[in-house]
Amino acid sequence: MSPNLRSKSSWKSIASLIGVIVVCILLNILGTKLNGVLGLPLFIDNIGTILSAMLGGYIPCITVGFFTNIIDSFADSFTIYYCIISVLIAVAAVSFAEKMRRLKIPYILLGIVTFAFLGGVVGGLLTWFINGLNFGEGYAVDMAARINSVVPMGYFLSNLLSVFLIDLVDKAIVTVIALVIYKLLPSPLLDFLHTRDWYYLTVFEQSNKHNRKRLSLRWKTTLVVAISTTLVASAAIGISILQYHNSTIAEFEEDGHHAIHVIAEKLNADRIDEYTEKGRTAEGYDDIEELLTTIVKASPDIKFAYIYSVKEDGTHVVFDVDSAGVKADEPGEVIRYDKSIEKYKDRFLAGESIPTDITDDEYGWLLSVYEPVKNSAGQVKCYIGIDMEMSRLRSDEIAFLAKIISLFLGFLILIRTYAVWLAERHIVKPINAIAHVSRHSSYDTPEAREKWISMLDALDIRTGDEIETLYEDYKRAAHHTVLYIEEIQHKSEQLTKLQNGLIMVLADMVESRDQCTGDHVFKTAAYTEIILCQMLKEGIYSDQLTEEYIAEVVNSAPLHDVGKVTVSDVILNKPGRLTDEEFRIMQSHTVEGGKIIDKAMAIVDEDSDYLTEAKNLALYHHEKWNGKGYPTGLKGEEIPLSARVMAVADVFDALVSRRSYKEPFTIEKALSIIREDAGTHFDPLVAQAFLDAEDEVRRVAKLNLEP
Repeated sequence: MSPNLRSKSSWKSIASLIGVIVVCILLNILGTKLNGVLGLPLFIDNIGTILSAMLGGYIPCITVGFFTNIIDSFADSFTIYYCIISVLIAVAAVSFAEKMRRLKIPYILLGIVTFAFLGGVVGGLLTWFINGLNFGEGYAVDMAARINSVVPMGYFLSNLLSVFLIDLVDKAIVTVIALVIYKLLPSPLLDFLHTRDWYYLTVFEQSNKHNRKRLSLRWKTTLVVAISTTLVASAAIGISILQYHNSTIAEFEEDGHHAIHVIAEKLNADRIDEYTEKGRTAEGYDDIEELLTTIVKASPDIKFAYIYSVKEDGTHVVFDVDSAGVKADEPGEVIRYDKSIEKYKDRFLAGESIPTDITDDEYGWLLSVYEPVKNSAGQVKCYIGIDMEMSRLRSDEIAFLAKIISLFLGFLILIRTYAVWLAERHIVKPINAIAHVSRHSSYDTPEAREKWISMLDALDIRTGDEIETLYEDYKRAAHHTVLYIEEIQHKSEQLTKLQNGLIMVLADMVESRDQCTGDHVFKTAAYTEIILCQMLKEGIYSDQLTEEYIAEVVNSAPLHDVGKVTVSDVILNKPGRLTDEEFRIMQSHTVEGGKIIDKAMAIVDEDSDYLTEAKNLALYHHEKWNGKGYPTGLKGEEIPLSARVMAVADVFDALVSRRSYKEPFTIEKALSIIREDAGTHFDPLVAQAFLDAEDEVRRVAKLNLEP
């Protein structure tokens, strides 16, 4: 694929993904608006989520679920905290999407129940936490009360059952609508979407037998994203909770000090002793007491308001009012120090400022604020104290934590999904593609090398990063490797031709000393090749015969008489029969030929099948099947196969050729001799293969007949 076409394909893929996401988000919003117009106690906000699951899988589906809540939060900020519920429904929708597309009713029903459980039960639990361990108000709470009146199960369970039943109806409606829309979509559009690189990305990788003992790139990417995001988010959540806690404490302190300032403005510090001694009978006492009562009742966070004079013998009550079931102490009464006063007793007695204190005792979790009250002479006469109820902080912190975690989890799944997609697209797939080509490539033939390069070029990886650099470098190396292999093979072929040529020249020089042998080395090599190919065709000695073996034997065949270089020209060219001594010398050419090849093998200093077969041919080509040959008297399959083949080729050529001591035989006569001597002189299977290839034998024999 060319860069231009690839670029267009990428833009089409991105545009199609954005299109599916936008349309499905609009469907979710439209469903919500329709539900509002009809005034139904439902939501109808997951049509697009379920449809996007059937259209393309995790990428569009999770995106639609997450951003639907983000957009809805502009109208209702509370909606943003339910992103995790929408994302979980999206993940579940993808799991059921394939069966739903095929209208498998049991899976559709199971999907609806799953969606209702996530939206109703899990969503209900989230609502309970966000509302400070309370389900709030609405149709679901009223329905829960009615359920509980019929089947007593408590506030918590009845509310969970209520929201589940309502969500069951809601998810049944949106699932049916999504299925209808999917079935109405044209097939070309669905086929187009199915070819996109985001279509049904497998977010949760299945195990692979090749990856059981190692983490894949996808999982490594996922772990890096998940761990880094979790660490950052955990730190952010911890800091946020700490700041929320501290800001709430500061708010309570500010409210407490404000209440103290209101009281201090009405309190006459010069009359503190009179208020302590006379109590409610003192003039103006009732006004201060009423002010304290009003402050306690006006603020749900203020539990106690009082004015104490702290002395060595205890705490002297100046003013105290009833609050939250706790009866007030009487004016002038001396009570024991409470925890806060005990902690800062010396500072109270010295008339110093008292820091804010938080205690948790039989009166509850309280934040206590004190301010000294001075008379006109500048003496500290008493302390105004305000105890703030801290239980709201605990429920608010739980709600805040639930909101933050739910939002973080939804965002984490969204980020993880896109991280997997990007890693799959830009890292995993390119590397796997390169590995696949490498794994299925070979270099042994020009066709295989051409296929390897074509497959590699066809990948056309365009990631614009180090992966592309790796691909380009690998492709460049592959091209150079092919050129190098072809150059090496070309040189190897030249060396082989040179080697074979030198061997033929050497063999011809040896044979040319014998005035009667003529083209013997060429003809025997040709007959040898005919026999071996016929044996391969007929499956004879198939455990030994291969293309490589045949090539080695045929190429080394001209060396079978190399030992004749040690035989005198007089003996080689004697016109009559040889004496016994002369015949022994002539026979020695086999042993001498073996020695010559041994020297060549020692020079090469490595195992060579080529030279091994050359030695077998030179040393044993005059051995006979019945063991009556020379030089060692081997018999049967003790004789190397190459030598058994050469025995037939050598004898046949000698029969049809002119010698100093005989006239040439006819081809028919020579063939009959080969047939007669099969099983005695010759390996019968080799001889039969030679006879079976008679047409080829005649063709070669006629080409080389003397005029």
